[in-house]
Amino acid sequence: MLKLFKHMKALDWLIIALNIVLIALQVQLDLKIPDYMSEVTVLVQSAGSQTADILYTGGKMLLCALGSLGLAIVVGFFAAQIAARFSMRLREGVYNQVMSFSDEEMNGFSTASLITRSTNDITQIQMIITMGLQVIIKAPIMAFMAIEKISSKSWEWSLLTAVAIVFIVLVIVFLMVYALPRFKRVQWMTDDLNRITRENLTGLLVVRAYNAESYQEDKFDQANEKLTKTNLQVHMAMSIMNPAMNLSMNGLTLGIYWIGAVLISNVALSSAAAAAERLTIFSNMVVFMSYAMQVVMAFLMLIIIFIMLPRASVSAKRINEVLDTKVRIQDGTRVAGEEGMCGEVEFRNVCFRYPDSAHDVLHNISFCAHRGETVALIGATGCGKSTIINLIPRLYDVSQGEVLVDGVNVKSYTQQALHDKIGFVPQKAFLFSGTVSSNLAYGGEEGQISEQDIRQAVAIAQAKEFVESEECGYDGAVVQGGSNFSGGQKQRLSIARAVAKKPEIYIFDDSFSALDYRTDHALRSALKQETAGVTTILVAQRIGTIRDADRILVIENGEIVGNGKHDELMQSCPIYQEIAYSQLSKEELAI
Repeated sequence: MLKLFKHMKALDWLIIALNIVLIALQVQLDLKIPDYMSEVTVLVQSAGSQTADILYTGGKMLLCALGSLGLAIVVGFFAAQIAARFSMRLREGVYNQVMSFSDEEMNGFSTASLITRSTNDITQIQMIITMGLQVIIKAPIMAFMAIEKISSKSWEWSLLTAVAIVFIVLVIVFLMVYALPRFKRVQWMTDDLNRITRENLTGLLVVRAYNAESYQEDKFDQANEKLTKTNLQVHMAMSIMNPAMNLSMNGLTLGIYWIGAVLISNVALSSAAAAAERLTIFSNMVVFMSYAMQVVMAFLMLIIIFIMLPRASVSAKRINEVLDTKVRIQDGTRVAGEEGMCGEVEFRNVCFRYPDSAHDVLHNISFCAHRGETVALIGATGCGKSTIINLIPRLYDVSQGEVLVDGVNVKSYTQQALHDKIGFVPQKAFLFSGTVSSNLAYGGEEGQISEQDIRQAVAIAQAKEFVESEECGYDGAVVQGGSNFSGGQKQRLSIARAVAKKPEIYIFDDSFSALDYRTDHALRSALKQETAGVTTILVAQRIGTIRDADRILVIENGEIVGNGKHDELMQSCPIYQEIAYSQLSKEELAI
């Protein structure tokens, strides 16, 4: 947890130092109250005492109490400010780190776990800092000062207080040993419960379609039951705290009174000196009681922290796991390609294997897409088509070889500069909550993509019919994930988002699969006319989508086994012929 404190600013440390001073003053005021109480006790018991003297001493007690209250409010305010700012910076750091992750790092964490780490875990840290800046600082100061005060009193009372403190320490040790492993399990089980809940809600349509509600409910119930059982174990252990504290405080109070009664009874009753001695013992007993309670309260406050600390330490470890994850894809320094080159993509002997994989999934991939060309990739499912195009925007980095854009290795670009060159349409269309316009303008800086650009992109993507309808409109609402649109509509809006960006290179990862043949043909024709001079690299499963491409690459088991135009491949590539004949008849292919 100490590693997280490097996110503290100099101002925070200055305020913490001020807090320590204020807390020390507050403790001194708290410990002055028993002294004044002793004076009041003596004045009340002494003959000839004046009411004014009692009121004067009582007034000083009241001022000490009010001063302590004011300092406590100031300390609490500073602690809350530091904790809130610290957690804000921590959330920002975790978010920025996650945003810098490539697919490789993202696969190391589940989405549900990252959400829990960014929210619940950071809240645990915020709570421990808020309490810690008050309690952890105050408790040892109060305990030290109070013990110093009582050490000069009766050794019997001091011994009794030491026994109470030892008992409290044993309770703390038990809670730490028993609760810490269970707190860790609680966090892991919370991740698992979040994962199941998110999976169930995301796939609700599939769950209902297959009547799998009971199956999903069983999964949720099992995870929920495990979490509940572990939480009960933790809270049962923590439930020992209150009885233990009551036992120690009440036992200490009873012991102090019993020892005081014995000491007073041992004093002879005959002389005036004896009466004065009994009064002194009684006064000391009242003062000692207050000091002893301060010591016990100090340790009680520490127990509260120790209850929170195990969970916070687990949360801190989980946050550090995210922050310490090494991002493999690092920014380069280039912001532009070679002079005179625009939209050029080249693969040079590229090999690639996924992390922790024993074998390459791509083998010696080499090809070049020149400006204005359309290069298509086709092949069986799982042959490596999507992997190839994912290497261009650096969703992964190559294991061997080079990928060049405009004559420069993609590793040399800043990621922002590289992504600015590319209009990427993923295999699974995704829309963000907002409006149609906000989604289509997503690829540019604020104000960079005009309304005219958006309208033109919608027309090219063959989305004008439903976007400009009365039910939708450019200001029509888009729910999270775009679930209020059909699959084909989402694909067209995703394509329009890439077109509105006006990139140098288009990458379409099977982005026409949800379109009917007529819309597919019209969209590609509009793209070819309106985006002349822009390089297009597309992955497709349908021959009709790629047959007009300038070059078609046939991929088989991570290798290029065919390279040429449609007619050439129909003559020279058996795999391409097999794909073509499985989709279209000879008559259709001849048209």
